[in-house]
Amino acid sequence: MQETLFVSDIHLDAKRSAVVDLFNQFLLQRALHADALYILGDLFEYWIGDDAPYQEYQDTFNALKRVTENNVSVYFLHGNRDFLVAQRFAEQTGVRLISEEYVATIYDQTILLMHGDTLCTDDTAYQNFRKKTHNKFLQWLVLLLPVKTRLNLAEKLRNTSTQAVAEKPADIMDVNQHAVEAALTRNKTTQLIHGHTHRPGIHEFSLNKQSYKRTVLGDWYTQGSVLSVTPEGMNLQSFSEI
Repeated sequence: MQETLFVSDIHLDAKRSAVVDLFNQFLLQRALHADALYILGDLFEYWIGDDAPYQEYQDTFNALKRVTENNVSVYFLHGNRDFLVAQRFAEQTGVRLISEEYVATIYDQTILLMHGDTLCTDDTAYQNFRKKTHNKFLQWLVLLLPVKTRLNLAEKLRNTSTQAVAEKPADIMDVNQHAVEAALTRNKTTQLIHGHTHRPGIHEFSLNKQSYKRTVLGDWYTQGSVLSVTPEGMNLQSFSEI
């Protein structure tokens, strides 16, 4: 069966070993037989640079490599937690890194792929923080720090982020409709797939008498979540075991 799979917000963390195991099973038992797999950001809870050892994820790296060696194209789009993933990771796993706004042709459908964080424009505090963390010079400086120092910084930023999210109104952390429409118009597409908000669903709307579709991927905090796209259509699926 022809099938292309989309996931995001897996947030792999050694402290949540059950999710790591579930994702590895998904790779070796589901993705291994797909036409392609798109990982739309936040594969990891945090990524402090390709030079860190990451022994706890070696099974995941091996599983990704096995999938790509089975002639399955695997694409990785950076999220807000793993924006430092770079070429060494790609070479180790066989994964292809793609841009933060990537237009893919899936079974004759043109679809815009994004992580989704740049669409949450009402959250101005986050957008300002994102500008700083995506500054190439600041990233270069951070990557000069010892691995242990970067790890401590990542833990601190994660705790700060968790507290900030808890204090924000829920509506400002969702996408802004005008930002969605602008992204679709900019990329000349009528379909969008993204993650980040952890609010899975399929949303249809009209703009200038044209029909549009926005599909939101689910997170992997309590279960697995995948969007299956076939020539016949789309299906959002959740699962607790493979």
